[in-house]
Amino acid sequence: MSLFIGLMSGTSLDGIDAALVECDHHHRPLLLEATGIDMPEPLRRQLWHLCHAGEAAFETLAETEEAFCRLQTQAVAALLEKSGHAVSDIAAIGSHGQTIEHRPAGPFPYTWQLDNPSRLAELTGCRVVADFRRRDLAAGGQGAPLAPAFHNAIFRDPHQWRVLLNLGGFANVTLLPPEGSDIPVIGFDTGPANALLDGWYARHHDGRFDRDGAWAAQGQCQAPLLARLLSDPFFDSPPPKSTGREHFHLQWLETHLEEESAADIQATLLTLTVESIARELERHLPAEAQTAACVIPCGGGAHNVALMDALSARLSPIKTGSCQALDWSPDWLEAGAFAWLAWRRLEKLAGNLPSVTGAAGPRILGGVYER
Repeated sequence: MSLFIGLMSGTSLDGIDAALVECDHHHRPLLLEATGIDMPEPLRRQLWHLCHAGEAAFETLAETEEAFCRLQTQAVAALLEKSGHAVSDIAAIGSHGQTIEHRPAGPFPYTWQLDNPSRLAELTGCRVVADFRRRDLAAGGQGAPLAPAFHNAIFRDPHQWRVLLNLGGFANVTLLPPEGSDIPVIGFDTGPANALLDGWYARHHDGRFDRDGAWAAQGQCQAPLLARLLSDPFFDSPPPKSTGREHFHLQWLETHLEEESAADIQATLLTLTVESIARELERHLPAEAQTAACVIPCGGGAHNVALMDALSARLSPIKTGSCQALDWSPDWLEAGAFAWLAWRRLEKLAGNLPSVTGAAGPRILGGVYER
């Protein structure tokens, strides 16, 4: 039995997810246990600042990285205690780090995750695999999304198209054809999700997010504003594509606002997420799958009742399924992906899908930092 821990901190900056996953060559990866650690407010504010800073002092970066690394260590310790395992039982930790900026286009493509795998190995006493994205980027890929390769390993169906929909800070989809099909798997970011919804909510309320989409439900989507937001070239660009806070942020939103009320803007942002997802599925799902596919939501946005209701209505007759029914919690899928990617690295197996990222070919992702 090979046990791996995956650590994931997404663009929502709400905490660190830790998943304990069993991986081998004979079975699909199995989620054994999971837990989460909330992001302390001072660290969240500092990460938020770095994500939007034009420049930062080295000392600030080092201080923030150390605080983040210690929080990762707490997540590992909490997971081991919850699962009843010791560090010696773990083959490796797969650490995603915290994305500060992701710019896969332009003359000097780059992606930067705040992380210190050497320090994490020292603090936990466990081998660490990290820095997954830049190997794909070096091969001409977007460096993202990486989770579709994991989705392909665990969610392919013998007969049915499945769409994995991750609703994190940004939304991304993985289109999985039936097993045996010669159609390649594709996956890409569709646009903003919780990043804008949470940011706009926090500007007007105490709290980090709009629970169940209750505030958005009080407003009305403003069609002219929605049209202005959807006019951004990203939404019509073909895959492979990925995005992040460096493109979609509150300042970007403000350039499109006129006299809309705050609640109506929240409602329009919710519709923006739904509409950008729906349009991409209409473009990229084959005609025969438009009614027969099953969309499986995961990530924090899967708990947003208003968002899920609007999405189900917009996608109909496409059905909405459940990660839980497929033996994976929607909350731990991304952390599970980085546990699996760590296993792939130690087995010297490719971790990317070139049909997703646009890389020149399959690549072994990540660097190994021994305990």
